[in-house]
Amino acid sequence: MNVRRGSNGSQLGPVAVAPAPATERTILDEEAFRRMISLERKRSERSRKPFVLMLLDMGDRVSSTKNGKVLEKIATALSVTTRETDVTGWYAAHCSVGVMFTEIGFDDRTATLSTVITRVSDTLRNNLTFEQFNQVSISFHVFPEGWENDDDPGKRPSNPTLYPDLTKRDESRRSFRVLKRLMDLAGSVAALIFFSPIFLAIAIAVKATSKGPVFFRQRRVGQYGKSFVFLKFRSMYVGNDSSIHEQYVKQLIAGKAETQPSNGNGQGVYKLTQDPRVTRVGGFLRRTSLDELPQFINVLVGEMSLVGPRPPVPYEVESYDVWHRRRLLEAKPGITGLWQVNGRSKVKFDDMVRLDLQYARSWSPWLDVKILLRTPGAVVLGEGAH
Repeated sequence: MNVRRGSNGSQLGPVAVAPAPATERTILDEEAFRRMISLERKRSERSRKPFVLMLLDMGDRVSSTKNGKVLEKIATALSVTTRETDVTGWYAAHCSVGVMFTEIGFDDRTATLSTVITRVSDTLRNNLTFEQFNQVSISFHVFPEGWENDDDPGKRPSNPTLYPDLTKRDESRRSFRVLKRLMDLAGSVAALIFFSPIFLAIAIAVKATSKGPVFFRQRRVGQYGKSFVFLKFRSMYVGNDSSIHEQYVKQLIAGKAETQPSNGNGQGVYKLTQDPRVTRVGGFLRRTSLDELPQFINVLVGEMSLVGPRPPVPYEVESYDVWHRRRLLEAKPGITGLWQVNGRSKVKFDDMVRLDLQYARSWSPWLDVKILLRTPGAVVLGEGAH
């Protein structure tokens, strides 16, 4: 038997696996089991109690028919030897069977993993031949995952195995996603050509008024937690201390940040408006959102979209609650979005996340068009821009 540990596979807490009468248990089909994974994931986000998804498969060393029969036998045996609160079902019909161990703790992690492996191994030995037993591969996937701050831009910290519903949704929207990408390509090329004189003027102004490069490059977190180099026109002095922004962002995410004065209109915004790091030209660029223009390059290469959630910096993600991460999982980051045209920095962080999730759920090419048409008005009014 091959044992593999999935994302953070060692981070398990005590799991008391008690037998339950076979007549009271149901082995869910693929659709129902994957739906349960989605529901348990959302329940875990709120309860802060993790769960473990254990998957068993037999690879390609046997025929699909024989494979399915053996795995069905395994599923039946596991449904008897696990807790009543655990869920057994087909992760992939006739290919992979799974068990969700729900509401576990984080104490005594190594001992818990050892206990689960031992109990499952005993169950398999008692129900399979020696040859079948050696063909079984087991993997463990823990939710929530640990999103370590990694410098590898190609690494995805989120575990796709735990999000079968998002995979299915993306597959069902394949034609729309192709259309969205075509819109991004056409829009970014057109914008780069149209704004090229403004690019030149801003570059001259930035270079002439402060020392440093024209572009500001920063690592941001994109879809699925993958990082990329985010481009803006430099609006701050070089060598500045980011701790001012980091401290405010952490307070904002925790719901403890106070609003800052905005444009002298008496309405506060949830954003630093008197940042000593910002240059005089940079202040103008920020108020008019002209500092964002280089992001059309990020759109052109596929790291961003014209419309989507704003990509955060890594230290923002470190302060996220688990459910906040969904804004990075369900949509590619964008230059503009529902948040920008519905209050921008005037809304609290949790409300911004809800707007991002609303966009991801109701996304369509027509919605993108409507947001894009509303964006120039939001930019001209400058609401929440600093």
